Amino acid sequence: PRLRERTKKNSVHSLTMADVQHERGYQKQVGVNVGFAASTRKKAPGKAGTRYYKNVGLGFKTPKEAIEGNYIDKKCPFTGNVSIRGRILSGVVKSTKMNRTIILRMDYLHFIKKYQRYEKRHSNIAAHISPAFRCKEGDKVVVGQCRPLSKTVRFNVLKVIPAGASSGKGFVAN
Repeated sequence: PRLRERTKKNSVHSLTMADVQHERGYQKQVGVNVGFAASTRKKAPGKAGTRYYKNVGLGFKTPKEAIEGNYIDKKCPFTGNVSIRGRILSGVVKSTKMNRTIILRMDYLHFIKKYQRYEKRHSNIAAHISPAFRCKEGDKVVVGQCRPLSKTVRFNVLKVIPAGASSGKGFVAN
């Protein structure tokens, strides 16, 4: 089947299934029955009118790219089979070198009772980032806890706040 995609100039060009299938296994969305009439699926502008997406709740909006895009990601909280529960954390993106995974740095203050003072500490957390988001190092992200997605990944990106014109490594305690 042919898929359609809109570019920035509002021109429409056709995509073949080979353009979407670039992983080793066949990529398909859970919840979309190909070739069958499903009464529960939502109609969306992307992907020939049928695309599964959901609202993760907790006040986070579903990105437009998740609704209209043509990516397939089973670990995406908006289009895949992952539910967000537990902790909601925020931090600064430290590394984007992995495929669909980022490392975020969480800065916090630890109280030393003997000296009645705080010391700076940090921890790194690996989080899955959906193709619906564009993020680079230095951006602030909000992540939500989910089931284990791999050996080290237990969080999913819910929101990306682009970094301003701030420069240098600054300690930001939440």
